[in-house]
Amino acid sequence: MMLYFSSRGIPELAGLDLNQRMQVIRLTADQLPAPTKVMLNIIKLLILTPLFLLIARSTGWEIVGYMVLLLISYPVITRPITFALCRPRMTAVRQKLFDTTK
Repeated sequence: MMLYFSSRGIPELAGLDLNQRMQVIRLTADQLPAPTKVMLNIIKLLILTPLFLLIARSTGWEIVGYMVLLLISYPVITRPITFALCRPRMTAVRQKLFDTTK
């Protein structure tokens, strides 16, 4: 299984502009089964909780460093996971949204 850090590289979304890719990803994520959504949210919590604890226990300029780490690490970790979980359903959502034969 290949992990994609950008929606531009996902083959199922080839030929779409950024807004269209984001629309497909959003709708696909909304259609994920409940257990998959729960798993994704647990993964996000596992990433956020330690960093928020570090921020809460920090003083002075350390807080800024941990906040920057949080802002960088959160999307770098969660986006590829979200893309991987949504990818099997992307083609169907894309066809439903952008089918020109309607």
